[in-house]
Amino acid sequence: MLAAHGVGLVINGRDPDAVAQAVAAICSDGYRAVAYPGSAADEAVARGLVDACVAEYDRIDMLINCAGIAEPSGSSILNITTADFAELLDAHLGTVFQTCRAAAPNMVQQGGGSIINTSSLAFLGDYGGSGCPAGKGAVNALTMAIAAELKEQGVRANVVCPGAKTRLSSGRAYERHIVYLHRRGMLDDASMQGSLDVAPAEYVAPTYGYLASDLARHVTGQIFVAAGGFVGRFDRAAPALLGYRDHRDSPPWTIGEIHGMVAAKEGTTG
Repeated sequence: MLAAHGVGLVINGRDPDAVAQAVAAICSDGYRAVAYPGSAADEAVARGLVDACVAEYDRIDMLINCAGIAEPSGSSILNITTADFAELLDAHLGTVFQTCRAAAPNMVQQGGGSIINTSSLAFLGDYGGSGCPAGKGAVNALTMAIAAELKEQGVRANVVCPGAKTRLSSGRAYERHIVYLHRRGMLDDASMQGSLDVAPAEYVAPTYGYLASDLARHVTGQIFVAAGGFVGRFDRAAPALLGYRDHRDSPPWTIGEIHGMVAAKEGTTG
């Protein structure tokens, strides 16, 4: 979709054959794309991506991160290994950190750019696992920090939480996992059905295209959701007041007082 709008692309992925196929498909339609395979969590690859873009197109106007791997089957905080957790963080968060760090100086120097990072509704914890929720939650926080830091330099940073039919959201193992989460009460009926009947990626692409375009030149530091016919945006997290006292003339809250405030807010007693 971006290529059809005249964007020159540098395509990255860990599988060289998959990258080559994507580039060939884009170029066969008469559009511009070059391949740069490798793990974007590797600092050298991330910098090479940016250098390749500047060498091919003279500048880098947008960076779109869309990377991740599946949690190990049955993954839980009760059984995930340190190595598996580190690999998940590297795939979900490391790719974003390295590519943003590589691209941001160029964007600042040229006076603007758009960074679009991919998170997931999994950051809410509803889909189980540990590495993916932790990594995607960190992607959200890192993107908000980048947006705040680079706003004055004209560089925008936003997040999309997509829902689309991919290799990670297909197959019997995936379907069993979704049904299992529903049975445990972690997913409601609507979320389960939506997770099992996912629209193609073409329904998500326009949200990325919008955020990459000049139409969104004033949009930064936002977290969007795009899944099938649904497009939404998360409100910025803000604390709800439970109670306040001035520390200059009041003692600290007691444990019992804090419990009373929380219980009152939740409508519970005891």
